[in-house]
Amino acid sequence: MSESAEPRLVGGIHTVRNLLRHGPERILEAWIDSARKDQRIQDLVREFRQLDLRFFATDRKQLDQLAPGINHQGVLVRTRAATALNEQALYAILDQLEANPQSAPIFLLVLDGVQDPHNLGACLRTAEAAGVHAVIAPKDRSVGLTPVVSKVASGAAETIPFVQVTNLVRVLEHLADVYRVWRIGAAGEADTAFYDIDLRAAIAIVMGAEGKGMRRLTREHCDQLVALPMAGAVESLNVSVAAGVMLFEAVRQRKAEKNP
Repeated sequence: MSESAEPRLVGGIHTVRNLLRHGPERILEAWIDSARKDQRIQDLVREFRQLDLRFFATDRKQLDQLAPGINHQGVLVRTRAATALNEQALYAILDQLEANPQSAPIFLLVLDGVQDPHNLGACLRTAEAAGVHAVIAPKDRSVGLTPVVSKVASGAAETIPFVQVTNLVRVLEHLADVYRVWRIGAAGEADTAFYDIDLRAAIAIVMGAEGKGMRRLTREHCDQLVALPMAGAVESLNVSVAAGVMLFEAVRQRKAEKNP
């Protein structure tokens, strides 16, 4: 599994809450701003105590000194290095989603061959913000969870499931056959505009590598190819920017369905 070298500090109420939900065993210790008495902070304190996690009451000044530049919102945690999951762990996550009638439809991001750590970090951060259930990438010819990725992701690498698989095509087939996931591939030459398709069901948005796009077999295992309409002279967007546009269009459609 891919792994960053050293434990690191992450902060922010949303980030820490997700870490408690998805990986509490990775938390080594925590710091809380003792001046904060609001309900969200008190809920985190209660979870720390329930999980028997070591935490320290401190003040905002010390939190700022511990983690300069981090928007900690009154809470910091030191975590073990983020690690990539395998496909069995992915299927366990999806089984749990399907077993819960209150869960949203499966929402996945697939990155086929992204090699720039800044792009992967940005994709993880955007995917976590959009509520994606997991980000999937092949092990070969792709960047893993390096320290640069974790830094750019700003806590998302520690909270969103990142899955590296040996055979991406096999996983795409399994997603369709077992979980009825509609696989949507981004391709600049596609005739269908991304905004014209329904994104409310179980979906996997598949993005290609920087410059090259998706590999041939990946493309052939997409149910539909779509393009982002480009009005200017630029022919394509950075993969992390394009992923953000597509993920949040799915978020918009899903929220509109809940609140017509």
